[in-house]
Amino acid sequence: MQEQSLWYLENIDVTGVFCPKKLDMGDLHSEKVFSKGDYIYLPEDQSDKIYFLFDGQVKIGSYSDTGKEITKTILGRGEVFGILSMVGEAKRRDFAQATEKTTICVVPVEVMRTMMREHSSLNLFLMRMFGSRMLEMERRLESLVFKDSRSRIIEFIQELVAKRGQRVGYEMLVRKFLTHQEIANLTATSRQTVTTVLNELRNKNILTFNRKRLLVRDMDLLANAATET
Repeated sequence: MQEQSLWYLENIDVTGVFCPKKLDMGDLHSEKVFSKGDYIYLPEDQSDKIYFLFDGQVKIGSYSDTGKEITKTILGRGEVFGILSMVGEAKRRDFAQATEKTTICVVPVEVMRTMMREHSSLNLFLMRMFGSRMLEMERRLESLVFKDSRSRIIEFIQELVAKRGQRVGYEMLVRKFLTHQEIANLTATSRQTVTTVLNELRNKNILTFNRKRLLVRDMDLLANAATET
């Protein structure tokens, strides 16, 4: 499970920490714009590039033997994916799809390896990305095994706010809030259960939401709600 999932790495702000333009790559990288619904790559595509998400949103997923789509993660601005191409992956195992207009910097693997030789700090950066991804996968596995649906959904909201939230006074704002179906896919629950839990939290005045944003009024109350039975 970890081996298949390490090639996308959440919550790493490459626009601030590792922007290829800041490393004088010149013409060795290409910046591409994808429209909503465009695939960046598909299963069995050649795995020879790394992707830096400058703006927009990308869904990473796969298809079951019956053709059912499985969402593994949704990435936002400042995140990196395609990293398993650095450690010998020949063909993509999953797909990457833009869920809105998205701008991505595409870096060939060989160029990345050259950069790593020339910039020693990149080795530490990549090690931290791998470590972050492994810890994330361990937390998700533990949640699936030991937590009920309600707890998983609330803990997912907590993690989402921690990664993408902006403080507004005493409240936390997440722009580009996910759909209920996307949250269900990411927490191994149902859309109906997600709707029920979110409505419960809204009725308790812990948060409010619409299609475009999520506003958490009190993070402590949200954390307490996760432990309620």
